[in-house]
Amino acid sequence: MAEERDSRVAREGRRRIGDPFVRGVARLPANVRTKLLIAFVGTALLLVAVGLLGQRVLGQSNDRVASVGPLQERAVQYSRLQAEAEHLRGVLSANVAKEFSIGWKDSALPQIRGTYSLAVDLFAVDAADRIGARTAPDRLLFTPPLKDQKILDGIKNTAEKLSTLLLEEVIPVYGDRTTISNEDRDLREEMLPLRADAEQLATDLHQRAADLADGTRAEVEELIARNASSFASSRALFIGVAAGAIVLALLLGFVLSWSVIGPIQNIDTRLAAIASGDFSGRVEVQNRDELGALGANVNRMNDELRRLYNELEEASQHKSEFLANMSHELRTPLNAIIGFSQVLRDEMVGSVNEKQAEYLDDIISSGNHLLSLINDVLDLSKVEAGQVELEVHPFSLREALERGVVMVRERATEDGVRVAFVADPEVDVVAGDERRIKQVIFNLLSNAVKFTPAGGEVDVSATRANGEVRVSVADTGPGIAPEDRERIFEEFQQSETGVGLREGTGLGLALSKRYVELHGGRIWVESELGRGSTFTFALPARSSTS
Repeated sequence: MAEERDSRVAREGRRRIGDPFVRGVARLPANVRTKLLIAFVGTALLLVAVGLLGQRVLGQSNDRVASVGPLQERAVQYSRLQAEAEHLRGVLSANVAKEFSIGWKDSALPQIRGTYSLAVDLFAVDAADRIGARTAPDRLLFTPPLKDQKILDGIKNTAEKLSTLLLEEVIPVYGDRTTISNEDRDLREEMLPLRADAEQLATDLHQRAADLADGTRAEVEELIARNASSFASSRALFIGVAAGAIVLALLLGFVLSWSVIGPIQNIDTRLAAIASGDFSGRVEVQNRDELGALGANVNRMNDELRRLYNELEEASQHKSEFLANMSHELRTPLNAIIGFSQVLRDEMVGSVNEKQAEYLDDIISSGNHLLSLINDVLDLSKVEAGQVELEVHPFSLREALERGVVMVRERATEDGVRVAFVADPEVDVVAGDERRIKQVIFNLLSNAVKFTPAGGEVDVSATRANGEVRVSVADTGPGIAPEDRERIFEEFQQSETGVGLREGTGLGLALSKRYVELHGGRIWVESELGRGSTFTFALPARSSTS
């Protein structure tokens, strides 16, 4: 699974590195910090651009809204002017039709039917004067534009003409009368053309005011519609630019990130392969920055490690060949030394004195120790060279444990150490290399007895559970420091207690670990300083026929 994941990651990294944009960024002659800085600055500039555009859009929207207010105020004033002109025309039309009704609440004028009323005409004069006065900018409360001013001037002139006509021609007809009734035929006939002219002026006045008001209202509606359209366009532009900025920022981040992540993934995959012992490949990094330099260094390291690995393999092969060739030459003279020393010690060729016997014992003991060391070194060399083939067959693990206990019990008794053995009934026949397993058992028992002080105990147990057989050797010795619990399973390594006793070669546990692992098992230690140690190895619980 791990190899598939590494392969997938490598393919993904190569695909991303193959993208044109990613490849272009990777080949830029700038370090990673500069590229990141450029990306951050670019993203910040995009945000600033979006902010400035948003500010401009809001400003334009505010300006458009602000422009509507004055135009609406003009429309209101023009509408009032139109209303007054409409009312004036209505007054004159009613008087011409011989029927008039004042509709203002504050008017004291009576309803007059069938007569011309001086009060109505005076009222019309006053209304015309008011309309003329309302065209002034100080009464309108704003300065009208030029085109409106021309219309306003026309309204003012028309109002003045109407007022002049009423004052100078219509009202003098009344004389000392306040009304002209139907009986005053001559006066009525004289009045008719004058009132027709007045009505025409009032109609013109109303038409001009209506055109001004209607035109302004149309401008308001057009401005509102134009503002709505402009706002929609500005909003669409802002959204588009913001979306584009986001897409560009994401694209920039994507391209930059993969220009960094892709080489890192490729380098990580290559390092994982190197860690597993594969020196055949190379990492391809096109970056012209720190990652490119790192990829080149990884390739150099890969080449150097491959060279060293080949040299080590060659040296290991030479060592194995040397040890294999020297095994006979080393053992033959050593066996002769031990054999002849035993012959002399047993006085088979003559008597020896006490001092000579003591020297011969030292020679025999040292020779056996040296022979054991040579055998361990040769065995370890064979294991490392992969030249050890297990002779797997069914054997009784219980008997192997019992024989191991018997072998160390004599020394344990001499040292005042009690050795006990307990095994589950289910633990009996297992499949494995009997000689190698016995060597592991003996190594663990020897170490336990050796490091247990007088009066201590060594407990040996065997259990079967969860598809494996576990053998534990527990002692009441000084214990092992936490920093030494992994190191003691390496070649020529001992705990501080073992170094102090100056016994052993530091190869027993290393050999035991390799023999157990060759069987597909595992070995570990649990210990506490001052309270002893427990060494345990577990083997797969194979059937006796496997």
